[in-house]
Amino acid sequence: MRLSHHIPVLLAAAIALLWTSCANPGSGPDGGPFDETPPKILSMTPAMGKTGTTPHRIEIYFDENVKVDNAYEKVVISPPAPEPPEVMVSGKRIRVTLPDTLKPNTTYTIDFGDAITDNNEGNPLGAFTYFFSTGETVDTMEIGGHVIDAETLAPVKGILVGLYVEDGDTLADPFATRPFDRVGRTDDTGRFSIKGVHHGTYRIFALKDADGDYKFSSRAEMLAWSDSTFTTSCYADVRQDTVWRDSVTWDSVRTVHFTHFTPDNVVLRAFTHANKPRHLLKTQRDVPEWFRIYFTGPSAFVPQIRGLNFNEYDAFVEDRNRAGDTITYWIKDTALLRLDTLQLLYTYYETDDSTGIDTLRTDTLSLRPRLTFDKRAKQQADELEKWERQRERRHRRGDYTDETPPREFLKIEARGLGNNCSPADNPTILLPQPAAEIDLRGIHLLLGPDSAQTEARYELRPSPTNRLTYTLYGEWRPEQQYTLQIDSAAIRGLNGIENKPVSWRFRIAAAEEFGSLFVTLLGADTTAVVQLIQDDKRVIQTTRVRADGTADFFYLRPGKAFMRMFTDTDGNGQWDTGDYAAQRQPEKVRYYHKQIDIRAGWDTEITWKPDERPPLIQKPQDLRGSTTTKTTGRTAHERNIERNNQRRS
Repeated sequence: MRLSHHIPVLLAAAIALLWTSCANPGSGPDGGPFDETPPKILSMTPAMGKTGTTPHRIEIYFDENVKVDNAYEKVVISPPAPEPPEVMVSGKRIRVTLPDTLKPNTTYTIDFGDAITDNNEGNPLGAFTYFFSTGETVDTMEIGGHVIDAETLAPVKGILVGLYVEDGDTLADPFATRPFDRVGRTDDTGRFSIKGVHHGTYRIFALKDADGDYKFSSRAEMLAWSDSTFTTSCYADVRQDTVWRDSVTWDSVRTVHFTHFTPDNVVLRAFTHANKPRHLLKTQRDVPEWFRIYFTGPSAFVPQIRGLNFNEYDAFVEDRNRAGDTITYWIKDTALLRLDTLQLLYTYYETDDSTGIDTLRTDTLSLRPRLTFDKRAKQQADELEKWERQRERRHRRGDYTDETPPREFLKIEARGLGNNCSPADNPTILLPQPAAEIDLRGIHLLLGPDSAQTEARYELRPSPTNRLTYTLYGEWRPEQQYTLQIDSAAIRGLNGIENKPVSWRFRIAAAEEFGSLFVTLLGADTTAVVQLIQDDKRVIQTTRVRADGTADFFYLRPGKAFMRMFTDTDGNGQWDTGDYAAQRQPEKVRYYHKQIDIRAGWDTEITWKPDERPPLIQKPQDLRGSTTTKTTGRTAHERNIERNNQRRS
């Protein structure tokens, strides 16, 4: 009974406690400004910079609870150890357990990057590197720079960057034989800084280390290297830092003296080899007419087939995809379609994971279609029986309009046709299976309206990379109507089925509906290829630079576009990646630094000096993608600014 008298008191205390918890600095606008103060280090054991020590455990204490984001990927020990350091967080303490054996007379660094934040608002400590030395001195030199994607110039996040001491041995290749001497990792902007470096000359590499051995061991690993060597240096320098009065208003600019370590502007262009490790990934056979083999990488070697329950001679039509890692085999011999299972020996090149060398391998494959020939024949018989019953019912009603039994036709598709086609575009025809015969006399390109159509000249070219695709080339006239007409049985498929008559109408738009772009490139020659793009994956038009250093683009649809250029060193018209074994860097890519506005009926002229800007600032911001932090990832400072703006409004 006495407890009941205290219920209002307890309830009031609970409300007060709830109000207090809701009014802490990290709770939101109603509880005051968000906490912007990063965690502060109070002590470190052993002390940072200590010499002559071989600690097994390092402990760092803070003034508030902290967390370490993704320690396995972000925290890097240098020189690298076979096993990563164990990072444990408990309240205000971070404990790092090091390998049992440390090298003598060596400066060790533990680079936390931006992984340490407070536990409340996520305020980052900032780039932090702990260091000590097992010898009598501490190496203090640093080497920094950026790693960018060689093809897109986008920053490469989380890639290892390592150093090897330059010893003058031009024959030795440490990158493939031993771990890095010193190592760091790039942040979200592709920036790296390798600390604790002994004064000297170094070779520098980057590596997406798939197996954790800190050396290049697989062609599947993204990598980069510099053809130059770098010598460490430093000098006294100053910078201007902004001092903030509060979360919104800056107070003053402070001059800070610091030691500037060089080189700090190394740029590495990272790439992945075209000839990736090759393994047979899977097989597929949905229908009797074809089967497909998937590989993890391409190969110039044409796989060999030896039939175990059939004669393989002239039995297939081979169709490779553009990447060269998928091969479709279309069956020419109709007798093979009736076999429930094709049994064969398949010989191909496979990469030995231990040596990285491609060797011949032969597998026994048994390929059974999901829909067998007999099952499909039964389906067709059922459809015919159903049609005959329907015909009998129609006959009883006196209806004799449909007397043709159902049959399979070759279904033809056409793409790139419409009412607003560009004179620079060419439509494509897609077939469901390779063509055994195409009778061009049954394919007509008609110019003009229905009442006054005339035959127009055209050329039908097969795709060099796809046996199912053909491109229609014509002398397209603006503001004219065209009809593409394919007569019945003009195309016969590999398995004997033929097409029904089909036709498509399309119109070439007026020239005034398009714009043109004329580019003068300073310092470029005929090895340069210029692309007008929507983004890094969608190319609008491609052209090669002429001898006078110009590149022209016609019949461009109005809208926003971007421009890039690559040096086509081998003349094949496409960008090529690098090859470390051949010491061949990827073909160099440059971006025009501005967005281009294409306007209908306008000729736009641009003068571009591709090497005027460094690669880190070439790419337009709109093409890099939005760098705005998501709402849940905004800093406390940004949220305070937004909060104050809302109050003022």
